[in-house]
Amino acid sequence: MPNAPITVRNLNHYFGKGEARKQAIFDVDLTIERGKLTVLMGPSGSGKTTLLTLIGALRDIQEGSVLLLDQELNGASEGDLAALRRRLGFIFQAHNLHESLTATQNVLMGLEVHGKGDPTRQRVASHHMLNLLGLGDRLDYLPGNLSGGQKQRVAVARALVANPEIVLADEPTAALDKEAGHTVVEMLKTLGQVRGTTTVMVTHDPRILELADRIVTLHDGRIVSDKNSIAD
Repeated sequence: MPNAPITVRNLNHYFGKGEARKQAIFDVDLTIERGKLTVLMGPSGSGKTTLLTLIGALRDIQEGSVLLLDQELNGASEGDLAALRRRLGFIFQAHNLHESLTATQNVLMGLEVHGKGDPTRQRVASHHMLNLLGLGDRLDYLPGNLSGGQKQRVAVARALVANPEIVLADEPTAALDKEAGHTVVEMLKTLGQVRGTTTVMVTHDPRILELADRIVTLHDGRIVSDKNSIAD
């Protein structure tokens, strides 16, 4: 697929050393199309999160190839990897908010990693994203005064505020009720349609599968199913 934002070839990954060495990813081949919402499914321990972190340049590539935004990750320098990460949006199940910063300040951090811009425009963009996620009345709240679901929505806003080319999400709806979960996933899908944002999402949540463009299922580190939609 020409100019695919993510291309994985012959990917293997191991944890541990010596006799304790265990293979977690086996010969994975995967090409992710631009602008699509791809869901990674599978039981716990199937390799979903490991694969996501390898794609996102958060782990070293041991064997095989990951081409991310036309940059080969295997053998790339730390400087090149850091530059690539700044073009991505990460949403983790653990929201990783700074407890001493307000919701707005946490979201602003998603813009600051891209360099200094106009502070007023950055604050407007942060407020806009928080409003879209139903947090317009929580802009100046510290994380300690937010519910688990509200914290997760702040983390989503932080990941999306800089309009990343790729969003990598690990269980982003786990702390959200059905309505809030749908809001987040629908936003990701709309970003794909309008801006060409590519999303790869790990989930156990069957409620959002109807929104996926593609569902890739892993088991014991191998891809066992690859469907274009839940209807396939």
